Amino acid sequence: MINTLLNDPMWGAHFIFRWLHVYAGIVWIGILYYFNFVQGAFMAETTEPAAKSQVLQKLLPRALWWFRWAALWTFVTGVLMLSIRAHVDVGSSGIGVLAAAYWITILTGSLLATLMFLNVWLIIWPKQKIVIANAEATAKGEAANPAAAGAAARALTASRTNTLFSVPMLFFMLGANHLGYAVNDESKVGLYWVVALLMVGGIQLNAIFGKPGPISTVKGVITGGFVLTAVFMVLLTVLM
Repeated sequence: MINTLLNDPMWGAHFIFRWLHVYAGIVWIGILYYFNFVQGAFMAETTEPAAKSQVLQKLLPRALWWFRWAALWTFVTGVLMLSIRAHVDVGSSGIGVLAAAYWITILTGSLLATLMFLNVWLIIWPKQKIVIANAEATAKGEAANPAAAGAAARALTASRTNTLFSVPMLFFMLGANHLGYAVNDESKVGLYWVVALLMVGGIQLNAIFGKPGPISTVKGVITGGFVLTAVFMVLLTVLM
């Protein structure tokens, strides 16, 4: 095995990055699901203010540390892995990365994953820092920060959006080498990307400015994720 990796350093590096990508991704998505499926339900149901305060002060910062750095390394290793694959594919066949079924599929997943990564670092983490600081301040008897409730709501919307995106993201990441469709001269690749970007962009704008709406519940966000995956599959079926 070692000799195989050393004999083809580029694909050896690709394998290593893929391994690290999957490992970091398991940590990232696992904690995302913990937040949305476990901790959120606990915080909604518990009637003990002291318990909620301890979660926010002690548990949440530790979970967010692993959460955000796992997201970063999932993103970085993904970019490195795809860069190697793009270099090999373009160099060997001269194809554009948007003109092959593999790349349409993997980049669909990558688009969703990139937005999820940005949501972690630009919305969830900054907003949760406000929530954590407020919990620490009130535990000391200081006045509550009036911005904390709004920050928690915005973090929740972004987190629910990431959970929604995670279902089709995983489907297309894993399906890049397995979905059986072909791109030909009659395929409407450009139209696919326009529709996909408008659809995903609308959902992302809601993560930034809107409310969770139907994805506010665990059942709603899981159902929404599978519905979004089905919509993407219909687009591919019709336009490819």
